[in-house]
Amino acid sequence: MTPETTTPEQIFRDFEQIPFFYIAILIFTALVLSSLVKRFIPALARLMPPRFSYYLLPMIPIFKLVITGVTLLLLVPTIVKPTMQNFIAFFGAVGLALGFAFKDYASSLIAGIIAIYEQPYRVGDRVTINGIYGEVQAINLRSLKLVTPDDDAVTIPHSCIWNGSIRNANDGCREQQCSALFYLHPEHDPEFVRQILRDVALTSPYTQFSRPVRVVLREFPLATQYRIRAYPIDGHDEFAFISDLTERGKAALREAGYKFASTRSPAMVDPDESAI
Repeated sequence: MTPETTTPEQIFRDFEQIPFFYIAILIFTALVLSSLVKRFIPALARLMPPRFSYYLLPMIPIFKLVITGVTLLLLVPTIVKPTMQNFIAFFGAVGLALGFAFKDYASSLIAGIIAIYEQPYRVGDRVTINGIYGEVQAINLRSLKLVTPDDDAVTIPHSCIWNGSIRNANDGCREQQCSALFYLHPEHDPEFVRQILRDVALTSPYTQFSRPVRVVLREFPLATQYRIRAYPIDGHDEFAFISDLTERGKAALREAGYKFASTRSPAMVDPDESAI
């Protein structure tokens, strides 16, 4: 017996049977709904308390994915004759063609679906991807858009999650930990320095008092590094908070008579400084 082959005439409807007007209306409706989701949810998030926006904004890519899936489910039967064998043959052929012709694009789409499920980043998160730090402004099926502290918009494909690391500073929360660094001459009493810097953090107008405030130190050959670890009330005040801690911390240490380190060796460069 020779195996049965499926011809295009057996899979697709006749040209005269395809409802082109219905297909156009279906695609137009899907585009309008996606546009409404993209505009309505951020507008609604701005009207709600900030803590709710971090739960509402990540729903945008989920709604878009649902709209796309429902549209495909309604669209395919209008072109393909509705039998299980035809559906398997059609989606298999489409998947094979996309896999060869748009391998990178398909990889980003699959990674986007996984990212929606695993949520390594959400809209509103402040992340570092491939050395680029910024706030996630939008998550699409293929890519996400970051806005850096310099107000540059950066588009990064979701395929970065396959072989790269992602640092998420707030992970869906409103606040995030911030650090301010100070380098002092090694000859001093660290107990008093830690108390001065702790007081600086506790008197900042940006400090979130429900989260811990810590001052940690690390010894280097040419200096002692002090790091204030604290949380601002709102993560969007990250750089204002760090600037406030740095400015008032340096002033308080100078007033107390402490000397800052005059030089810094390459070994004193902290990896976390690149993310601030």
